[in-house]
Amino acid sequence: MAKLAQATVKYTIYAKFEANGIVEKPDVIGAIFGQTEGLLGPEMDLRELQRTGRIGRIDVKIENKNGKSSGVIIIPTSLDSSETALIAACCETIERIGPCNAKVRVERIEDVRSEKRKYVIERAKELLQTLYDYGMEIEELSEQLKEAVRSAEISEYKGLPCGPNIENYDSIIVVEGRADVINLLKHGIKNVIAIEGTSVPEAIIELSKKKITTVFLDGDRGGDLILRELLSLADIDFITRAPRGKEVEELSKKEIFKCLRNKVPVDQYFESMKNEKEGRERRMQQIQKKSIDEEKKKRFKELLDEILGTRAACFLDENMNVLGRVPLKEVHPALKELKAEALVMDGDIDQKLVNTAAKMGIKYIVGREIKGKIKTPEFLAVLSKRDI
Repeated sequence: MAKLAQATVKYTIYAKFEANGIVEKPDVIGAIFGQTEGLLGPEMDLRELQRTGRIGRIDVKIENKNGKSSGVIIIPTSLDSSETALIAACCETIERIGPCNAKVRVERIEDVRSEKRKYVIERAKELLQTLYDYGMEIEELSEQLKEAVRSAEISEYKGLPCGPNIENYDSIIVVEGRADVINLLKHGIKNVIAIEGTSVPEAIIELSKKKITTVFLDGDRGGDLILRELLSLADIDFITRAPRGKEVEELSKKEIFKCLRNKVPVDQYFESMKNEKEGRERRMQQIQKKSIDEEKKKRFKELLDEILGTRAACFLDENMNVLGRVPLKEVHPALKELKAEALVMDGDIDQKLVNTAAKMGIKYIVGREIKGKIKTPEFLAVLSKRDI
């Protein structure tokens, strides 16, 4: 009898059986061959298929319990899927095993190649990950070596830490400290020099006059102070800052190059700062206006409507009661004499009035219009007729 080589197995049939009595393994094998003989013709006869090696050795796992037998029949085949399904269906026609009535039911047909493919894929993943990890180690070692070489390139110019041959570059980047220089060198930026302190060294001032100078400072209060001094003493061309709350020495390569790409000329930097400040002030005024409750707005509108055309001003206490009314031209002297919460006036609000009112603790100024751009402290809300 030919034995099916394991390498040629395509499918494995798993069939459960139950017999109403005690049977042995030879009884099961005999029932399979005997009761399926001739069902599918001579070419699909189990004995012939096994002789030609297209069906392997049939295995039976059997268990005897409480006077009955049950177990699993395992049939390996190299047939195609449809032929294997026919063989499996034939097994379910078995009605007796040995002297006992029996029932056979195919549980599943397993595609051996599919299981092998799963194993191959999973193993390939493991091997690829190993290869990748090894490659990463090599890459990390290489990067560490590069960083060590770049860090070793740190030099000095008139006592200040800098990149090698700083005087040979047409442009320079000014940073705050030695750690900043090391971080930029580590990422391949060599035309960098540090101030090393809060006061601007003479060497930086001299270099800035001869070279295109970019200031790259931390995004904190200290960076603001150093920038102010640099702009007053050195000839600065461009400004860039680390993100707010971060320092140059802790930035990644991507963050460093992003900051340097986003550098701006000095005049443009100040223009953007001015716009940002004005935007903050506008937002603050809007917040202040929104925070005023409707009862106060109603009271302000009532009084403003009452005095419109009279060129007068009303002072109110914290309960919105009128403390007094004065001509518009006497508002400034009255502010200094009356302790009021709010001022409602038939006139325009300007910066001078805001400054005086702020000093005297006024919290609300209401007028016909707001004249020009004004700056207000956080505690003071300024409203025009259309705001109420």
